Amino acid sequence: MKLMDLNRQGGIGANSLFLQIGNFNLLIDAGLNPKTPGVGALPDFDQLKGVRLDLIIITHCHLDHIGGLPVVMRQHPKTPVLLTSASRILIEKMLHNSANVMQMQKDEDNVPGYPLFTHDEVDRLMSRLQGLPFGKVKSINRRRDELGFMFHRSGHVAGATAVEIRHRERHIFITGDVLFEDQRTLKGARFPSGHFDTLIIETTRGTTERAFGKERVHEIARLVASINATIAGGGSFLLPVFALGRMQEILSVFHDARKFGRLIDCPIYAAGLGMGIADLFDEVSRKTKDVQFDRRIIKELQVKPLPRKLKPGVDPKKNALYIISSGMLVERTPSYTLASGLLGNARNTIGFVGYCDPDTPGGKLMATPVGKPFHFKAIDVKAKVTARVERFELSGHAERDELLEFAVQTDARSIVLTHGDPAARAWFTEQIRAQLPQTQIFDPVPLRECEV
Repeated sequence: MKLMDLNRQGGIGANSLFLQIGNFNLLIDAGLNPKTPGVGALPDFDQLKGVRLDLIIITHCHLDHIGGLPVVMRQHPKTPVLLTSASRILIEKMLHNSANVMQMQKDEDNVPGYPLFTHDEVDRLMSRLQGLPFGKVKSINRRRDELGFMFHRSGHVAGATAVEIRHRERHIFITGDVLFEDQRTLKGARFPSGHFDTLIIETTRGTTERAFGKERVHEIARLVASINATIAGGGSFLLPVFALGRMQEILSVFHDARKFGRLIDCPIYAAGLGMGIADLFDEVSRKTKDVQFDRRIIKELQVKPLPRKLKPGVDPKKNALYIISSGMLVERTPSYTLASGLLGNARNTIGFVGYCDPDTPGGKLMATPVGKPFHFKAIDVKAKVTARVERFELSGHAERDELLEFAVQTDARSIVLTHGDPAARAWFTEQIRAQLPQTQIFDPVPLRECEV
């Protein structure tokens, strides 16, 4: 098998792996790097020029895995796309939203090359996407050669899948992004045990060791307690969330907490793409049973739309809970604007429940000491960090020791490390080498072919 990481910068970003197995050419994911504006945000699809691409497989619908999909489909107009049945329901809205965001960036910042694709193009491409249920075998044939696939639930987010591939005597397993723990809306990863010849594994949390007492159930309890204390003290609580998965999970958690009298009575405001995706979660729940979500919980929580015309740097003083996109306080999003008004009031709290890239406004805010000024550059607002800024460990990615345990029990002949920063991959390399000394470990150099 030959493999090439098409992510120009490596690490986590424009995730896309090109695999050559026997007579078959496969692309696993076609993402977009949200931190890089313009055409440079894409994987290097030029590496596929002149290649007959047999199949594109999408592991899940986060932008860093699907944001370049319409571009590569345009370049390879006959190549089908395989994804889970749940992802097939979700992906269209995610891509249309991406087109909206790129058009806005084009209009406001004149980003070269944007939008990378249009709404009409997304609509035209949808017929080439094939949904496959978990646990069902799919085969493709070419020149008397056969490749078999099976999807396995990988947790992380609705529709997320690991990919099992069989070719002749070779057995390959690609984890995709993984969460083994059950969430309120989604079961955790369900992987087959036993040997694989080749394992391609994510390494996102390789530098993070979860401290004792930081287990998910305890972090949820701490989050609810922090909200209660903030509201009781007369402040407001801002929860910036990712639209796909995290908003629906948080709404479900708060619904349960309110039902059992654990969440204080207060106005709840929600806004952003996540509210539209809540409708799709309801559809996925009914059609595929891959998630557990009922949109009626939004009505039961009496969730209100965000007040109109939020003013940068102004605290609305609603003594409320806000659940708003984006999860990393990306510029020109409702959470970014609202944070600029809440940050200067000691009664308020801004709580992060997911990964924040250090270079995003959310990552920079968490790194800013109390009492120091923080500049919301996109709206030219400076605010002293007076509000509480807290982080709750509710990651959508598996703990490193869980992934390591899975990797070791496969006793794979070769292990390929993906989706992680250099230090994270280094930790996995050291640990795997110590426990599987006969295993070959590959940490692919971007855009350089390696034979596995």
